[in-house]
Amino acid sequence: MVDDRSHLTKRVLIADDDPIIRRLLSSAVTSAGYTAVVVDDGRAAFRMLQSDAAFAAALFDMRMPGLNGIDLIRHMRTEKRLQRIPVLLITAEQDLKVMSDGFAAGAVAFLSKPLTVDKLQTALSMLLPSAQTHIAA
Repeated sequence: MVDDRSHLTKRVLIADDDPIIRRLLSSAVTSAGYTAVVVDDGRAAFRMLQSDAAFAAALFDMRMPGLNGIDLIRHMRTEKRLQRIPVLLITAEQDLKVMSDGFAAGAVAFLSKPLTVDKLQTALSMLLPSAQTHIAA
């Protein structure tokens, strides 16, 4: 019997406390050919990752109640099985120190608010290996 788990890595974890942003991100991820798994805060995201590490990538809001995006990445980087998941931070911050802290924690990219479809498409095509072939221009 063949155990095909390739579909599991076609999932992207989204954590944002804003329901409108969650819907926008989920729609963009789905349009890119991935399955969006959506939670509304950093603690829920970390619980999800602890129980299931099979994600192609993660999109985290920088500022969430409970556990912010940077701290969430720091927690992820302490567990070997979570270290391979690339994380994109979403932020309205313009402070270079905050962005530097995000990169130091392990974020691979930032997406600035306000979000647009073009920004999302570009970010997803960089973050997800096959996204560029699935996103309509």
